[in-house]
Amino acid sequence: MKILITGGAGFIGSNLTDKLLAQGEQVLVIDNYATGRRDNLTPHKNLKVVEGSIADQRLVQKCFAEFGPDQVVHAAAAYKDPDNWVEDTMTNILGAVNIVTAAKKAGIKRLIYFQTSLCYGLKPLEQPITLKHPLYSGGYSGGSSYAISKTAAELYIELSGLDFISFRLANAYGPRNLSGPLPTFYTRLTNKKPCFVMDTRRDFIFIEDLLAVVIKALAGRGEKGYYHVSSGSDYAIKELFDATVKALDLKLEKEVEVRPRSQDDVFTILLDPAKTNRDFDWQTSTPLETGIKSTIEWYKKYGVSQTFTHLKQDGK
Repeated sequence: MKILITGGAGFIGSNLTDKLLAQGEQVLVIDNYATGRRDNLTPHKNLKVVEGSIADQRLVQKCFAEFGPDQVVHAAAAYKDPDNWVEDTMTNILGAVNIVTAAKKAGIKRLIYFQTSLCYGLKPLEQPITLKHPLYSGGYSGGSSYAISKTAAELYIELSGLDFISFRLANAYGPRNLSGPLPTFYTRLTNKKPCFVMDTRRDFIFIEDLLAVVIKALAGRGEKGYYHVSSGSDYAIKELFDATVKALDLKLEKEVEVRPRSQDDVFTILLDPAKTNRDFDWQTSTPLETGIKSTIEWYKKYGVSQTFTHLKQDGK
């Protein structure tokens, strides 16, 4: 197959690219390297990388016309600066519209999208959250520009009439992940800087477990529409911190500080993966400590020069 991946130099996109190339597929990656890393992708005879923004309609149309993809994985997203609403809108909404428009013209078989679980807002009406849950409950629109713009894109994808699968994700982590608490903990601990954890819980999913579902979706499994990709269990952020300390074999002088969450954060979002378990014959299999150890080994080898978050920061 020929598969076009937006954001293919990022965390999810680059790991997926490696998997597909190992299967003998042809891959075209579009990435502007705002948050992706150049060393995430290794040159390969079946890989073409185009540097640029998906907000550039001409560039997108040219990539589709010249490559002729069979399927599209839309992994690109702006989340580098929570106050840069213009960039979020340009990349996450206009970029998605450009991708969808080109995909329709190209007659692709399927488009796969990655959506944030914050589409359900900061005050979900149920735990775990089922796919029947309304978007943005309680008047809280996702709490961030990132969540708003990602959800707008998902709605345009649905409107397109394309055969699509939108994977609404738990907190994915693993090698090459530069967002969220894990790379921050690693950076601060290894530089002997003070740490704190937020009083929140998250459902963490290791990248290999996530990719197993995506590969099945590209092979035709699943029906058009929405799926949750999650373990079905959540962990306190302090548990993640403690596992990171253990993986680094550190001895701390005192317990880490636990801080209350910010206004644009949510205590927990626990997704119900029942439909995904059934339709894809899939469930997570990587224990949290195992996944963290693997991630820490990657950080040690390749380094973490910068971390990112879509949330506003209340502390340093």
